[in-house]
Amino acid sequence: MSALFTRISLMTFRTNLHRVFLPSQQRCVYHWSSSPLWTLDARRGTALYSTGGDVKTTVTSTAAAAAAFKGTKSSRWRRYVLKPFVFVQFFFGIGLLAMALQQFRRKNKHPSQSPELIAKDWEILYYRIIPFRAISRAWGWLTNRHLPVWARQPILGLYARTFNCNLDEALDCNLESYSCLAEFFRRKLKDGVRPIDPASSVVAPSDGTVLNFGRVTAGMMEQVKGVSYPLGEFLGPAYWRNGPEVRPPGQTEMEYEKSLLVNKENDLFHCVIYLAPGDYHCFHSPVEWTVNFRRHFPGALLSVNPSIAKWVAGLFALNERAVYVGQWRHGFFSMTPVGATNVGSIRVYGDQDLRTNCTKWALPLPYYDRYMGPDESDCKEIPLHKGEIFGEFNLGSTIVLIFEAPKDFEFNIRPGDKIRMGQSLHTTNTTH
Repeated sequence: MSALFTRISLMTFRTNLHRVFLPSQQRCVYHWSSSPLWTLDARRGTALYSTGGDVKTTVTSTAAAAAAFKGTKSSRWRRYVLKPFVFVQFFFGIGLLAMALQQFRRKNKHPSQSPELIAKDWEILYYRIIPFRAISRAWGWLTNRHLPVWARQPILGLYARTFNCNLDEALDCNLESYSCLAEFFRRKLKDGVRPIDPASSVVAPSDGTVLNFGRVTAGMMEQVKGVSYPLGEFLGPAYWRNGPEVRPPGQTEMEYEKSLLVNKENDLFHCVIYLAPGDYHCFHSPVEWTVNFRRHFPGALLSVNPSIAKWVAGLFALNERAVYVGQWRHGFFSMTPVGATNVGSIRVYGDQDLRTNCTKWALPLPYYDRYMGPDESDCKEIPLHKGEIFGEFNLGSTIVLIFEAPKDFEFNIRPGDKIRMGQSLHTTNTTH
């Protein structure tokens, strides 16, 4: 009896179930010590049979299966992720090269101001596929990284030499005092290096290069010579104090322009100033005025380099921008800092709620309005004096001024002129 009990116990032990789980492969292996090996594949729903062996053999087999699965997983990653990415980048590069060659042929075939040099709709669409917003956020992250003291002189010095930064004008000309590249971008100037012209009512809001200026004609603004875009596309619907939120149906560009005028005897003027990477990056108030409205367009971040401005019509109406609207002595006044590639960050000191270079999921609407005034509990008007600092860019970009003035107002600048903040933009013998 004892021998029989011992034999039954031994058989029970020998048929004891040993399980080896491989969670990453979702596979379970069932093994009996002296029985054939059954492998159950949970994904395929099939049972695989193999002849016996011991537990050691089973573990070895499962390890080999795990290694084979890892190889399969790596192969799938290369097949479904890496290769498509490489192919997309290859064909994307071929497309950009084709666009560049086509533009080169156009320049050789047509005069410099020919409409044939303006990008076609499909070219603009292709150009906008480039992830400029992600690139700009990456650049912003990089420029805000803390630099060790020993690296500041060579890195910041190289940037200053490359873009001709005048360090003698900086409030702190010691490069080791700037902890990161972004802090060097936003460097302040010494008192007195940018005097404000007291005889002028409209002064330059920043250092930079004049791209274009002039009178707004039939509701159209000239971006650069030969390239114009609608005023309404740039500013959006003309309601500044909780008015109707849609543009009246059938309103022409001329009617839109006239709707902005406070004094119907005046005209609208505009001026576009491009800030290069080496320029002073803060912008100031060009006139004595009061800001009572802000409209933020979370648009694209295309380059605003003058060569791109000549190629892409309506460039400033496509890019991210913050339109500030108010009144000055002659009526309507607007000042708009425009974002660009690597310049997604626009900071306005009197408007801390402004957030730029956000994802499309964070700001899905075409534009966002903010009213400022005595009737608004959370936001008051922003009074600004001529020459008072208004905000800053993280790198070079563009300032667009649109304002109402008497018909005899005349600019004293030319396209391509290098200007400095505080200098007069108009002749002092005109009515102002």
